[in-house]
Amino acid sequence: MDISRFEMGPRFSEMTVVDFGQGKLIYLAGQVAEDPSLDITGQTRQVLGFIDRLLAQAGADKTHIVQARIYLGSVGDYVAMNSVWDDWVDPAHTPARATVGAKLINREYKVEIECVAALPKAGA
Repeated sequence: MDISRFEMGPRFSEMTVVDFGQGKLIYLAGQVAEDPSLDITGQTRQVLGFIDRLLAQAGADKTHIVQARIYLGSVGDYVAMNSVWDDWVDPAHTPARATVGAKLINREYKVEIECVAALPKAGA
């Protein structure tokens, strides 16, 4: 088993990939918007773009996501966030998902998303 860490900082890595030989599990840290002044749709688009970028580094994409956890600063943003999510997610590969209202670390953040993806070994 090999563990690779991406964009590692002193407190956490943005992504950790565990290679089991027959496949990989990809764990993404909670992603937040780079521009917290955006509304919920803008922040959600930005976060989903970060998720796409990180998964690509591991050779995966959104179709490999098996679980997503979405934290909303306001449950009133649920419908607007879902409108962006629904345009982004592959309807043939929807992950298990939970969405919760949460007090996020920065009051300007409206959404934080963390994911787990699975990538089978090529030819497996």
